[in-house]
Amino acid sequence: MKKWYDEEYEFEIEVTGFLRGDHTEGYCRNGEEIGDRYTCTYGCPVNQDGQGICSKAMMLLFPVMEAVRSGGDLENIGGSDKLTKALVCPDGCVMFRLTAKKLGNENFYKGKFCQPV
Repeated sequence: MKKWYDEEYEFEIEVTGFLRGDHTEGYCRNGEEIGDRYTCTYGCPVNQDGQGICSKAMMLLFPVMEAVRSGGDLENIGGSDKLTKALVCPDGCVMFRLTAKKLGNENFYKGKFCQPV
């Protein structure tokens, strides 16, 4: 892999709680724990141990991340502010908080990094 573009946003996804009890055994195959944090720019989020976030959760996160990348305001889709939104995993078990941070780099399309073939 040779990353050549400095992304416009960085994302942090934190496990904030559970909807079913105080543990994930028997519910969450990924073994999430409250306080677990995942980070990424464009790729899939990984934690401090290099483990990836649940693929089912990523299905929910990706459209929200794309909304941010395209200049959207997460308050318009239930976020607590422009760059923060709480989500619940598709299994209805783990609660996450996604927070975006603008890095000051140019947008992929507006900065003309995308070269049509």
